[in-house]
Amino acid sequence: MSNEEIHRESLPAAVRVPGSKSLTQRALVAAALAQGNSFIGNALIAEDTVYLMEGLKSLGAQIVPAEGGVFVSGTAGKLRNCEGGIFLGNNGTALRFLTVLVTLGSGKYVLTGGKRLCERPVGALVRALQGMQADVSCRNNCPPVTVNACGLKGGAVFLKDIESSQYVSALLLCAPYTLKGMDLSLQGEIVSLPYIDLTIEVMREFGAEISATGRHRYSVAAGKIYRGRNYIVEGDASSASYFFLAAALLKKAVRIKGISRKSRQGDIRLIEVLEKLGCRISAGDNWIEVEGKNLAPGDFTFDLNDMPDMVPTLAVLAAFREGKTMITNVAHLRLKESNRLGALVAELNRIGIAAEETKDGLVIEGGRPRFAAIETYNDHRIAMSFAVAGLAVPGITIADKKCVDKSFPGFWEELKKI
Repeated sequence: MSNEEIHRESLPAAVRVPGSKSLTQRALVAAALAQGNSFIGNALIAEDTVYLMEGLKSLGAQIVPAEGGVFVSGTAGKLRNCEGGIFLGNNGTALRFLTVLVTLGSGKYVLTGGKRLCERPVGALVRALQGMQADVSCRNNCPPVTVNACGLKGGAVFLKDIESSQYVSALLLCAPYTLKGMDLSLQGEIVSLPYIDLTIEVMREFGAEISATGRHRYSVAAGKIYRGRNYIVEGDASSASYFFLAAALLKKAVRIKGISRKSRQGDIRLIEVLEKLGCRISAGDNWIEVEGKNLAPGDFTFDLNDMPDMVPTLAVLAAFREGKTMITNVAHLRLKESNRLGALVAELNRIGIAAEETKDGLVIEGGRPRFAAIETYNDHRIAMSFAVAGLAVPGITIADKKCVDKSFPGFWEELKKI
């Protein structure tokens, strides 16, 4: 082997992740409501964000692809009434964001989506809007959602034991355009809290006035509307997790470009879990490198309430680790793109790993995974997690590769680089 070949062998595999889906969607809503023009750099262009962009365009925003991102000409909060319904595929975030957004308009709006989206709950958000005297209804707690809009009053809002932080983000994003502003109080169980923090940061960057008035209490001033601006989306921590997993399973170094350890996204904390399980982490301003080592044996419990999208990634890692892994406080995963807890148990069992659902999570007994054809349940996170398992176990195949387009259209090309 030549010196050049030895040098190449010693270099870590390098991949790049797209822009954050969560930040892209929040920035798109703020820019669509804003007065003036915005440029959203490094915006994720994927199935979910395209559905949201089409919905926002039907409401009067102008959104044009550009090199390195998208230009958005905002509506200044004056929404157009669109003929017919707004179809949002399986984008639960868009459905919840636009449910509140269209109440700011005038006339009738109908929001709907694919079969799975119409099985996902939105009732708590509808009831909160009804409490502000909005004419909003849904079917059996789920979409389609019908809104007869004439502006939104705002005022005091209380949410208790909600199954999705997206309800909170939807209300906050639209609060500057309500008549009275909004005082929002959260009580009881709150899932995915870091996503609320992301929403607040985006709102402030677009010029909203929002303050924390107590523990899980937020006040948003009326009339302090968004202003167009340049906004750069950081890399997607959820997408990066699959390459963190690849490094851990293959016991090699993988450098993920476009993401920082200082990311504001909650999912970045998966690297703390990986460090605890024996991986070595190094990082720079715009990259993170994970080097897999022998995984720590024994029994571990992880509360993933603040980063539920990391459950499939950690579940696959647990399949290869000696010992029992308990994942807790994620009962709401039954309401995602699939029933993720049930799907994970079924597919882990399919590759020969003992796993079972608990009331609020999973118990996985690590072992020696075998090859199998994996059912994805049209869930991008199931597909990508088990695709990485296929790097370590030849013969694991993914039934529906196309479903990754929901959040990461370039996933298969990046995976080839490992």
